[in-house]
Amino acid sequence: MAKRKSKTLTAGRTYYKQFNEEIRALVKQGVKDFTIKECNGQRYIGTALEGDLRIDIYGVPGQDLAAFMRGPHIRIHNNAQDGVGNTMDEGRIVIEGIAGDVIGYAMRGGEIFIKGDVGYRVGIHMKAYLDHQPKIVVGGKAGDFLGEYMAGGIILLLGMFSDKPDAPVAGRSLGTGMHGGVIYVRGEVPEGQLGPGLHAQPVDSEDLKVIEALVKDYAKELKLDSKEIMSENFVKIRPFSHRPYGNLYVPC
Repeated sequence: MAKRKSKTLTAGRTYYKQFNEEIRALVKQGVKDFTIKECNGQRYIGTALEGDLRIDIYGVPGQDLAAFMRGPHIRIHNNAQDGVGNTMDEGRIVIEGIAGDVIGYAMRGGEIFIKGDVGYRVGIHMKAYLDHQPKIVVGGKAGDFLGEYMAGGIILLLGMFSDKPDAPVAGRSLGTGMHGGVIYVRGEVPEGQLGPGLHAQPVDSEDLKVIEALVKDYAKELKLDSKEIMSENFVKIRPFSHRPYGNLYVPC
């Protein structure tokens, strides 16, 4: 088997457009594994890249990391900004710290694993695409509008690895307008945090199989104890209708 070509890059003060052009040029030359050092807010890293690529990032990447990505495995050994995995189709993103707002917007496949807290509107407009099932696991807590208008996929919210001990596991309006997919939460969700018409219910044996498989992958990637994660009960939030706002429209 041929040895995979690797490359170490230092982002530093390099302008994001120039930096991403360098990465794409190296991919065309056959480089498969990248180590990026001193990442300093460069945007769009990994955007639209395809195939069996691995990118290790040290520092904090800028917005829209891995947008439209199809296949690569990206690990951020730190925090991430807004828009990670925007409309991604396939691949895996592992964030060892916290992440910002609008993570996984309209993602159609792949996984995003975050160890800590996330901001607002994470997982909104997620959708299943062909045989792809997008998944987001948040180890900490989430801001308002988690899973807003969600149309497919899985969000798993653990609430364990958070620097906000007094905050609820999720902010206001969790799942507002969702019409597909499922949100699993470790422990309980205060009823007042849920979007209109939604309620939390206990998981069943099939749900537990899904959760266990996802937790196993997540724990392995982040070197966590899967048994500890599974030691608590879980609840699920599903849409009450596939057309949650249908009654607001007047037929022609």
